[in-house]
Amino acid sequence: MGDSEQKAYQLISEAEKKLNRSNGFFGQLFGGSSKVEDAVECYQRAGNMFKMAKKWNEAGKAFCEAASLHAKADSKHDAATNYVDAANCFKKSDANEAVSCLLKAIEIYTDMGRFTMAARHHQSIAEIYETEAPDLEAATSHYEKAADYFRGEESNSSANKCILKVAQHAAQLADYEKAISIYEQVAATSLESSLLKYSAKEYFFRAGLCHLCVDMLNAQLALDRYIQQYPAFQDAREYKLLKVLMEHMEEQNVDGFTEAVKDYDTVSRFDQWYTTILLRIKKSVQDNPDLC
Repeated sequence: MGDSEQKAYQLISEAEKKLNRSNGFFGQLFGGSSKVEDAVECYQRAGNMFKMAKKWNEAGKAFCEAASLHAKADSKHDAATNYVDAANCFKKSDANEAVSCLLKAIEIYTDMGRFTMAARHHQSIAEIYETEAPDLEAATSHYEKAADYFRGEESNSSANKCILKVAQHAAQLADYEKAISIYEQVAATSLESSLLKYSAKEYFFRAGLCHLCVDMLNAQLALDRYIQQYPAFQDAREYKLLKVLMEHMEEQNVDGFTEAVKDYDTVSRFDQWYTTILLRIKKSVQDNPDLC
């Protein structure tokens, strides 16, 4: 056992002794609350010592103890801070515990009216469900909550980032209508800003691909609508690819479809999301050619 870990356990033992003393009748008469404050400090110091020793689970538990004591003393801000400290430790050892701690912090922050903080931690939970404990439905749900809170606080840029994540995951979960609705809404909002206008083509492109996963006629109608909203989209490589893909789908030309995607990819690399959606569209042509 290293020095940091040993010191951490000594501090935990010290905190427990102080709490035991403060719980008795005489403890309450003579400095009970100060002993609790001392115990909190011991737990926090122990958490930091465990972090130094890279004992992440133990560090998380120590910060949880400190948070719990703060909560009992109605020190809401300090309790929430320690729950976040605990979550950051648990992220390295136990994703579910990390989520549990962040949910406790969120509950406190929403109770305090600190909605931006609550939004950030919903976003953190969503990221955990994207990576450490993969669950796209849970990730989507927390991104939606984060977006709602951010929008309520007029943090529109942060809200957009979260709602675009909702659209991304909705499409991955084959909820194309939801994804389309979000992409079209964000594109329309982007067109209202001279700074964001250029990004509209990406959102229209994503929405168009989602349409192709469902129905080609609606995809064509959607493209016509996008050009009315944003005439410059007609000159974009994204629009031209959508048109070429639709032609190959009509002709049931799987090879042509594949070549068109490859040609585009040599200039602008597709990420995993695009690859997944394009493969689904291609598979729909192979499996159900009459639907095109």
